[in-house]
Amino acid sequence: MTKAQNLFLLLLLVYFLGGGTGSETVAASEAQSSGKLCVEGRGEGFQTKPVGGECVATFGPLITDTAIPAAKGEFAIQPTWLVQVKYGEYDGNWVRRDAGGDYVSFTQLVKLTYGLWDNLEVFLELATYQHNWAANVSEPGPRGERHADFGGVGDLALVFKYGLIEETAQRPQVTAFWGTVFPTGHYRRLNPGLLGTDELGGGSYDFVLGFNLQKWVRPFIFYGNLWYTLRTDYTADGEDALGIPRQVRIHPRDIIILNLAMEYPLTQRWVFLLEFLQFYDGGRLIAPKSDQPPSAKISILPGIEFMATDRFSMALGLNINLAGKGEDANLTPTFSMVYSF
Repeated sequence: MTKAQNLFLLLLLVYFLGGGTGSETVAASEAQSSGKLCVEGRGEGFQTKPVGGECVATFGPLITDTAIPAAKGEFAIQPTWLVQVKYGEYDGNWVRRDAGGDYVSFTQLVKLTYGLWDNLEVFLELATYQHNWAANVSEPGPRGERHADFGGVGDLALVFKYGLIEETAQRPQVTAFWGTVFPTGHYRRLNPGLLGTDELGGGSYDFVLGFNLQKWVRPFIFYGNLWYTLRTDYTADGEDALGIPRQVRIHPRDIIILNLAMEYPLTQRWVFLLEFLQFYDGGRLIAPKSDQPPSAKISILPGIEFMATDRFSMALGLNINLAGKGEDANLTPTFSMVYSF
């Protein structure tokens, strides 16, 4: 990362640690970005009881994942709806360019969470439906197409979380996080006339390893994720040296994800949420060397949560891309609900 990015992270940490002292914590939720399930993070999506403290039980962040595993035998279902509006593209020098058309994507996620046994949780998340629209594109298709749309199922994620350290007045909750994203969404043999709208998945198997942290520092609740994603090679559309379309082998870069979040309970039912979301492409731990250009993205997500009952919660937020490299610039309104059994 650059010196400016490191300074940005340092200021965030100073801001987060400026609160007070406290005891125990709470719960969470989820979101996604076009074609790459959970590339910016995974939320929890169920409620837990604060351990002997005054901290309000909350819905948790929309994207940043929580660190408290689901209780043994507890089950939760969480649908999430996202509308992603593309307003630009970032080049390789962090400069935002014109979007080249009007692009909108709707995604419906469904997440199922279960406490397997004490301190171990598993969740399954699927983009059950995604629909992409393109209009007024500056580079038309082979037959002059400037409008297109396409819909279908996206990628699938299977994740495990294991609690390593329980939160106390002095130390945070720490949880190990590992999972796999399966390329179940359509990603190759794309129709040029559909202007890229038929790309619904990332293409590779992604293996995510990392840690989640969570701490109540009265009156705030803080969250952090540090994950490393290993991406496998895959076959996708490309061109040969003469520009003739053919299937080529892609060697994607690994991804480093750093998410930070803060919740501030306004009342027993209403909670303010603020998230800082980042990912950076790195090299590859496993050969061969990547043949893809590097990319990165930094976003902010303010939101509001409402705890309707002890088992039913809702959250609404707006994910705003602030800066990036080799990625789309998007505005993504996100609404999520969760019910735990």
